[in-house]
Amino acid sequence: MSRLHLTLACGDYDRTKTLQDGSMSPDGIALNYLPLEAEEIFWRMGHHQEFHASEMSLSNYITMTSRGESPFIAIPVYPSRYFRHSCVFINTDRGLDKPADLSGKRIGVAEYAMTAAVWIRGFMSDDYGVKASDAEWFTGGQEVPGRKERIALRLPPEIKVQPIPQDRTLNDMLNKGEIDAIVSARIPSCYAAGAPHIRRLFPDFKSVEIDYYRRTRLFPIMHTVVIRKDVYEADPWVARSLYTAFCRSKDDAIARMNINNTMASTLPWLQAEISLLRDVFGDDWWPYGIEPNRHVIESLIRYMGEQGLLAEIPTVEDLFAPSLIGDYRL
Repeated sequence: MSRLHLTLACGDYDRTKTLQDGSMSPDGIALNYLPLEAEEIFWRMGHHQEFHASEMSLSNYITMTSRGESPFIAIPVYPSRYFRHSCVFINTDRGLDKPADLSGKRIGVAEYAMTAAVWIRGFMSDDYGVKASDAEWFTGGQEVPGRKERIALRLPPEIKVQPIPQDRTLNDMLNKGEIDAIVSARIPSCYAAGAPHIRRLFPDFKSVEIDYYRRTRLFPIMHTVVIRKDVYEADPWVARSLYTAFCRSKDDAIARMNINNTMASTLPWLQAEISLLRDVFGDDWWPYGIEPNRHVIESLIRYMGEQGLLAEIPTVEDLFAPSLIGDYRL
């Protein structure tokens, strides 16, 4: 019996490596894995639906679903997760020192609706009392001019967002003090170059993030995997086949890290890091599925509602392929 040929666009991750190199195949599927940068994937899939399935910004997908406009259905796979306390950069010449100082300030962000920014605004509100409506948000390219929102914003009037000039970058504006801070998925080049007046809001971010997880049990999800609805409706079994393959590939990556006396990565203290991960998270520090991540996704949905990004409030079940809700038992 011939296999169904599908093209999947996804990042170049250790947890998807066996899918990428073909050593593991989803049941019934001949998979063409395109390893691309996230921004390219989201643009090509969001605007042109070029792939049968792809990695997708979780916040963008939730927004589309809340508007009843999503041409995709997701599976509960999360190829990108990231604590974001490390991703707030401030200009110390602007009188910023602690988190509460961001209230009333001008903050740059590549896209207001990007998942990283949603999580950052979420913990800033929950832990430090700075709401999305307490700041002015400036959107545009961080290092290259001209970036725009992938999904049109429909925000309440209390949320103040404006694009920067088409010939400017957020990095340059932060460096010159024209904005006070940047929240970003990437390190601004002025910080990387050692500008003395640019620093992280949370210099000891690892300790802050470990404390955050232990208090909240939130390991922020950035991306999920979506299937075009026409593909899913023609062959609903594809959702579980892809989900199972992603789970096996991720489990394989973690198993390789745990092989005794074998260095799976060029990191001198890999085993110490694995011990820390087990102490903080338990044995599976990168869980897939719905139930192990329900509180994380519900928190993201809450933040998106508070930040004016949702037309209707979806449930977790609204997001994922119906064939993956629940499971069979022997």
